[in-house]
Amino acid sequence: MARSFAILAAVTTRITRLHPDAVLPRHESAGAAGFDLAASVDMTIAPREVTLVPTGLVIAVPAGHFLGVFARSSTPLKRGLMVANGVGVVDCDYCGPTDEIKIEVFNFTDAPVQVRRGDRLAQGIVIPYVRAEWIETDAPSAPARGGFGSTDKKS
Repeated sequence: MARSFAILAAVTTRITRLHPDAVLPRHESAGAAGFDLAASVDMTIAPREVTLVPTGLVIAVPAGHFLGVFARSSTPLKRGLMVANGVGVVDCDYCGPTDEIKIEVFNFTDAPVQVRRGDRLAQGIVIPYVRAEWIETDAPSAPARGGFGSTDKKS
């Protein structure tokens, strides 16, 4: 029995290739939330090095959204690379002519890792957000829970 997938919402998102051979992202399946981000150049990442891998893309994320750059599940296992900052956050106003999306990666192995143009290293998800409006108070109004790690304490 085939499953059908309904897209809850889609946002029109402008994208610019900085050079013609940059790989445009695409959703790899009907149910995929994320789209793959690929390297636009060949490069070698030294052991234990953190570096930026260019994608060759400028993505104009719609207002009220951000682009989250997440690891692909296979990248650490197959390549020995991980997204160095956990999750990259690309704001909607980072979309000028030189605001290229780059993937910050960490080579956690003891050997150099070769990256080739077109290698898919991360995935992006366009996510809506709500901004906080701060109200400063003199003291917290909720009762204390016991501090960091308090849910692990037994009574």
